[in-house]
Amino acid sequence: MRIVVALGGNALLRRGQPMTSENQRANVRIAAEALAPIARKHQLIISHGNGPQVGLLALQASYYNDAETYPLDVLGAQTEGMIGYLIEQELGNILPFEQPFASILTMVEVDINDPAFNNPTKPIGPVFEEEEAKRLAREKKWVMKKEGDKWRRFVPSPVPQRIFELRPIKWLLEKGTIVICTGGGGIPTVYDNKGNLGGAEVVIDKDYAGALLAKELEADMYIMATDADAVYTGWGTPEVKALTNVTYEDLKNEDFDPGSIGPKVISACWFAEKTGKKAGIGSLKDLEKITTGEKGTTISPGKDKAGEVFGRKI
Repeated sequence: MRIVVALGGNALLRRGQPMTSENQRANVRIAAEALAPIARKHQLIISHGNGPQVGLLALQASYYNDAETYPLDVLGAQTEGMIGYLIEQELGNILPFEQPFASILTMVEVDINDPAFNNPTKPIGPVFEEEEAKRLAREKKWVMKKEGDKWRRFVPSPVPQRIFELRPIKWLLEKGTIVICTGGGGIPTVYDNKGNLGGAEVVIDKDYAGALLAKELEADMYIMATDADAVYTGWGTPEVKALTNVTYEDLKNEDFDPGSIGPKVISACWFAEKTGKKAGIGSLKDLEKITTGEKGTTISPGKDKAGEVFGRKI
């Protein structure tokens, strides 16, 4: 089978951990151990998150007054290279030496007229106290919003339209390469009104981009690895229930958190509808059993439609 696996942020940095190189490498090593059994049996494509890394680089640059802060597309390219490097090394330490790897800097097109540009909803980077948040908003023109008793930077999150590097990705797969691509949702790029391609100061949802990647590569399964062992309904209530095998019809009337599991459910339903194949959501440690439906939540094609374009709700 051809399987696309999207690694959640916990695969690189666990909640509350300092963002050191050592911590990230140790977490990637754990992810590699979960990915290796799939790579031995199937054709593997890996995507990953990069929110904390982009946020840290942007924060570091914000304190350097001699130059402008690098835009998010450039920071996205930096983190794709850094994280791809770690994944390649740690998987390479487990799999045979002859196994080829490639990390692809992946540009993903967004629409300049996407309404998301007028409504920044994607939090990136660390939290701030109010005074510091207001200073950054004033000096860097960042949109800062309150989360609990802290503040964070928010940026637009438009829907991915096209993956530019599909052809080289397919060429590499034909040669048996494990490909790492569309990290962090891909490098956000946009055509301006003159038809010129450039970067966009946005973050593309990695689960949406992963679903588009899996569809375009005609993958047999799309898996989103997260820190939850399944999708739950009734979370925080006595009626909490883990979902196992479901379709869009089973999910369309549920209310999922748009800041966590919601985009994963939408992406899974969209992929299943568009391809007639299955998507899986579950824990990194259960990755191999998610491919067989023994663990996690499996979303299969249903009769109803999940929306023509990913959508903002199911």
